[in-house]
Amino acid sequence: MTYTENGTTIRPVKEADLRRMWELSFRDKDPEWKKWDAPYYPHETMEWEAFYEKKDKLVDQDDYWLIEHEGTIVGMVGYYWEHKPSMWLEMGIAIYDPAYWNGGIGTAAFKMWRDHLFNTMPLVRTGYTTWSGNERMIRAGEKLGFKMEARIRKVRYWNGTYYDSIRMGMLREEWEKLRIE
Repeated sequence: MTYTENGTTIRPVKEADLRRMWELSFRDKDPEWKKWDAPYYPHETMEWEAFYEKKDKLVDQDDYWLIEHEGTIVGMVGYYWEHKPSMWLEMGIAIYDPAYWNGGIGTAAFKMWRDHLFNTMPLVRTGYTTWSGNERMIRAGEKLGFKMEARIRKVRYWNGTYYDSIRMGMLREEWEKLRIE
């Protein structure tokens, strides 16, 4: 399954994609993207061979897809179960290459991913967690109709400053209403 909108595509990872995914995400010691994606957690580099050993958890999986823009791999979307028995699913996105920031690519990919998840799973709600320092992620969610459900104040410490943890969410009925409008 593949989705495309305005030159941006999300699709399952193929084995041929792994080298580029590793280069974007784990090769560099201090990548620019990590300053926005939970920078308060340390980033660990990984050798190509160690990354490749994880291929069975990456290739053709339902919970981890890549983002391409005009044929170039630029990031990933994914989800995890916060609590599967109650169908509490959290989703995420990373645009690794800064050359593709601020152009709507992440918003388009996140929209397609949200729609895919609601269309293929019996979800009542989906959401994501970010931090108050990542204003682009908060704005992208608001553009897509996500609501701020929680703000846990001053629990993310980075570069000498405390930030808030932000929980954004969307209910199925809110998503269905967006599709009608």
